[in-house]
Amino acid sequence: MLSHDQVWAAIDALAERYSLSASGLAKRAGLDSTAFNKSKRRSADGRPRWPSTESLAKIMEATGSSLDEFMAMLRGPRPVLGPPAFAPSSVPLLGFAQAGNGGFFDDAGFPVGQGWDLVDLPAAAPEGAYALQVQGDSMLPLYRAGDVLIVQPGATVRRGDRVVVKTTGGEVMAKVLARRTAREVELHSLNPDHPDRIFAVSEVEWVARILWASQ
Repeated sequence: MLSHDQVWAAIDALAERYSLSASGLAKRAGLDSTAFNKSKRRSADGRPRWPSTESLAKIMEATGSSLDEFMAMLRGPRPVLGPPAFAPSSVPLLGFAQAGNGGFFDDAGFPVGQGWDLVDLPAAAPEGAYALQVQGDSMLPLYRAGDVLIVQPGATVRRGDRVVVKTTGGEVMAKVLARRTAREVELHSLNPDHPDRIFAVSEVEWVARILWASQ
C-alpha cells in the first residue's frame, strides 16, 4: 500500500528530474502554482491531503513522463535524477540548427572539429557528453527555446527515454523513444502539435540519450 509520504516524494522527484520546484511543476501542468507546496499536503488539523488523479495525469503529460516511470519513483528508493555527482566541468555547446549540418558529428554522434562554444556544468558529465541548445517550439512543453540539453551518445537507450536523434537526411530532433526494433525506430513527439515519427533503422544516423536539461 502506498503511503502519503511516498506519493508526495514521487512528485518531488519528478519535479527534480526536470530541474523544477514543486510549484514550478504545478505551474507547468496548468495547476495552481501552490498546489504542491508542502503547506498544502496536510489540512489545518494535520490530516494528510492526497493529490488528485487528475493532477497526477496533468504533471505526467506536462513532463512527458510515463505511468511506469512515475510508479518507479513511488516504489523507491528514489533514482538518481540529476546530473552525476562529479566535479564541475565544461562540454561543447551546439544549437540544433548547427547539429543538423553535415560535418559536425562522426558516425557515432560525437561532435568533431574545433572552436565549439563551451557551457559550464554544475557537475561533470560522462566522457563524450555534449550540450545542445533548444531552438524553436517543437519540444514544448517539456523543453523551451534556450534550454540546454546534455546528451550522451553511446549510452544505453531504453523505451521511454528522452533522446536526441539525427537522421541520415540531416534532421535533428528531441523525442521520446517509443519503440525500437531491428527494422524501425518509433519516436513520440514531446509537443502534441508535432507528429510522432517512425524511421527505418537505415534512416537513423545516431541516437543519443538526454541525461538532463538546464532550464
